[in-house]
Amino acid sequence: MSAITGDWEKALSGEFKKPYYAELYRFVRQEYQSHVVYPPSEDIFNALHYTPLHQVRVLILGQDPYHEPGQAHGLCFSVLPSTPELPPSLQNIYKELHEDLGCSIPNNGYLKKWADQGVLLLNTLLTVRAHQAFSHQGKGWETFTDAVIDAVNREERPIVCMLWGRPAQEKAARLTNRNFLILKAPHPSPLSAYRGFFGCGHFSKCNEFLQQHGEQPIDWQIEDVDKKEENR
Repeated sequence: MSAITGDWEKALSGEFKKPYYAELYRFVRQEYQSHVVYPPSEDIFNALHYTPLHQVRVLILGQDPYHEPGQAHGLCFSVLPSTPELPPSLQNIYKELHEDLGCSIPNNGYLKKWADQGVLLLNTLLTVRAHQAFSHQGKGWETFTDAVIDAVNREERPIVCMLWGRPAQEKAARLTNRNFLILKAPHPSPLSAYRGFFGCGHFSKCNEFLQQHGEQPIDWQIEDVDKKEENR
């Protein structure tokens, strides 16, 4: 696992000394040695690398990484630009963005542009075995990402938290900061998107809240990429 640096290192330093983290580290190292695991080990903490704590303006929670080849790279819902087909949940996120803000639907699912603007794209589990969803559940990642959520909750500034689906909404109890806007909706997966994710208007509500508090809105538009030249 790559090192966590900057203000995240300071905020999370206590976790690294706890017994659960030592067990988690051993488990993850063994998994990478003996199985195909996603994302690549150097990408596990990309959500923290791309979005420093002091820059977080929006928190979006996912569950576990995509578990098929060439997709996961450490940001929830995001896939590498070279991924030939967008995952269904991301397709639905783009549909809602189109209806909510008029964003065009891009030819890729690479959401790093959001992370660079302060959108923390955090999965509650940070690793997974290939082809085995939730295979790293109950190994310690939940405790660690709860600590990440707690660190965000301590930030004394306006932050928008988008909680999609029941597992994400269960984290609302940790998000007690009065400066925050908590938005809840069903998960964007095909199984639940039509139960209220479509039409939730979270992206426009987020930008309205940020602007009301003197912050720049998020530019949610993901641009097309030339996939012939993309070889990441």
